[in-house]
Amino acid sequence: MHHHQTPPAEIAIDRELVARLLGEQHPDLAHLPLRPVDAGWDNAMLRLGDRLAVRLPRRGAASQLIVHEQTWLPRLAGRLTLPVPAPCRVGTPARGYPWRWSIVPWLDGATADLAEPAAAQAPRLAAFLRSLHTPAPPDAPANLVRGVPLQQRSEMVATRMRRLAGRSGLVTAAVHRIWESARHAPIDIPPAWIHGDLHPRNVLVEREVISGIIDWGDLTAGDPATDLASVWMLFSDPGARQAALDAYGCVSSATAQRAKGWAVLFGVVMLDTGLADNPRNAAIGARTLRRVCEAA
Repeated sequence: MHHHQTPPAEIAIDRELVARLLGEQHPDLAHLPLRPVDAGWDNAMLRLGDRLAVRLPRRGAASQLIVHEQTWLPRLAGRLTLPVPAPCRVGTPARGYPWRWSIVPWLDGATADLAEPAAAQAPRLAAFLRSLHTPAPPDAPANLVRGVPLQQRSEMVATRMRRLAGRSGLVTAAVHRIWESARHAPIDIPPAWIHGDLHPRNVLVEREVISGIIDWGDLTAGDPATDLASVWMLFSDPGARQAALDAYGCVSSATAQRAKGWAVLFGVVMLDTGLADNPRNAAIGARTLRRVCEAA
C-alpha cells in the first residue's frame, strides 16, 4: 500500500502512558519532566528532562525499525563525525504498549527545513557521509525501499508523478529526464552503510551549523547515492552542492546521476504526501524538485 498521506497512529501515545512505562522500567529517570515534542510517520517523541528524549513507534510497521536503531546505532556512533541519538536505554512492551521503545540523548538544533545550514557546511556533510559509508556486515538490516536500484522504485515514482501532474507544475520534462537517466545509471560502487532517509527533517542545524543527524530507522546497507541526494535537499546554493560532492570525493557520473535520481524520488514522495496533509513536507519536495533542475 502506498500511503498518500501521513499514516494514522495505531496506538495512542500520551504523557501518562510514557510516565507509566518509565516508572516501571527506568524508575531512576521517572522524576524527570516529560513533554511531547513531535510525531512523525513512524515515531512519537517526548523530551525527558533537559538531556534525554523518549522515542516510541506509533505503528506496527515502525516497530522493527526502532530495533534496528537499538542494535546498530550504538555500534556506529563512535566513528561518525556528527552527533546521533544512539539509544542509551531500551524499553520493552508493557502496560498495553506493544513494541520496544528507546531513551536517547536529546540533540539541540532546529530541523534543516526550518533552518538551512550555511553553504560552508558542505564539507562537514561530506565528511559525515564518508564516516558512515563504510562496509556493512552481512547481518545489516535489509530495506526494500532505500539503497536499492532505482529501477525497483519506478512504479511507485511513476504513480506519484502522474498524481502530481494534475496538482503541481513541478514535475517538469527536466525532472522526468533526470529520473530516466538515474534509473538507468549503473550502480558502480560497493554497498555501504547508509542512513537511508536523509531529508531535511532528519538533519539538525544550530546557528547555520549542522549539529546532528536523527531518525535512523531506515539504516541499511545499500547504494550510498541514496544519502548523497541530501545535497539537493539541504543546500539552496548550487556551489555548496558541488562542494559537498567534491569533498565527498570520487563521485562518478553514474553515482551523481543516481544521487540526483534519489533526490527526485524524495522530492516526489514529499511533495505528493505533503500536498495531502503536510505543508512542511510539500515545501521540502517542491524545493528539491526545483533544485535538481539547476546546475550542480
